[in-house]
Amino acid sequence: MQNDIWAALPDEARSAVDALVRRDRRIHAVQVIREAFAQGAKPGLTEALDVVVERYRALEQPLFTSTPPLDLEKLAAAVAALPVRPDAIEALWDGDTDGWFVVLFAVTAAPWRQFELAVSRLGTDLRLFDGEAPPWPEAVEAREVGGALARQLDVPFAFASPERPDDTAPRWWDGR
Repeated sequence: MQNDIWAALPDEARSAVDALVRRDRRIHAVQVIREAFAQGAKPGLTEALDVVVERYRALEQPLFTSTPPLDLEKLAAAVAALPVRPDAIEALWDGDTDGWFVVLFAVTAAPWRQFELAVSRLGTDLRLFDGEAPPWPEAVEAREVGGALARQLDVPFAFASPERPDDTAPRWWDGR
């Protein structure tokens, strides 16, 4: 069926999908596929995503690319450029269609504000099926580098759920 969908796409949509795949814009590529069809003939999300995955393979694009290692100097420079001094550095889990990742934030309590500093994504959720997680290497990286940044800034470091992904874990300011 995926080949039928690909074959039915106009050339301009195919070119756009391939360009998006080369830039690792999977969801945008799905959107292009779905928008190329009339309302009644529109492929479902799963079918469109399957076509995009096939394009990744055909173009020899990796389906997943890890984020670069967190860099303490770059993070310190990002904090220095903020409009306010943070009250803490916080690591939080988040997730998307590829799986879990950790986001580092500089946070303030009054007023409540958060500034995204970096993302650590070092694998997909396929690791769960392969027995590779836990441990979660992005949690280890966030704890080490985020903790070092907090020590450098002389502020607390918070990571409510370093052992397992939990996007409902309490926030730093919840415990204040």
